[in-house]
Amino acid sequence: MFVANIFIMQKLTNKEEEVMHILWKLEKAFVKDVLAEIKEDKPHYNTLSTIIRHLEDKGYVSYNAYGKTHQYYPIVSKEAYRKKFMNTAIEHYFNNSYKNVVSFFAKEEKISVEDLREIINLIESKK
Repeated sequence: MFVANIFIMQKLTNKEEEVMHILWKLEKAFVKDVLAEIKEDKPHYNTLSTIIRHLEDKGYVSYNAYGKTHQYYPIVSKEAYRKKFMNTAIEHYFNNSYKNVVSFFAKEEKISVEDLREIINLIESKK
């Protein structure tokens, strides 16, 4: 089970976020394992190693050392990252309004009436 540390999450680059998704999926991995999971635009091994070390510096991953080799694992859960990412996006792009978020997806036809009914039922069941 992952536990999020209490710290200010720094913004991740697209490549760092891609690596985090792989680490969340694998739970523990060596650099070569992460590299094997990257389908497009594979970075050089050393470049990927540097990205993972940046994730360590930012507080997202840690490692177990086996001699000179490190096995990395996430120390920030996917759920904690998603919550931070969503809260930031809603604050910056939707004027901190969840109604504006739902309206946006409805206008973009990304959410159906059936989906909205399910959301309403979920909200009403919490009361």
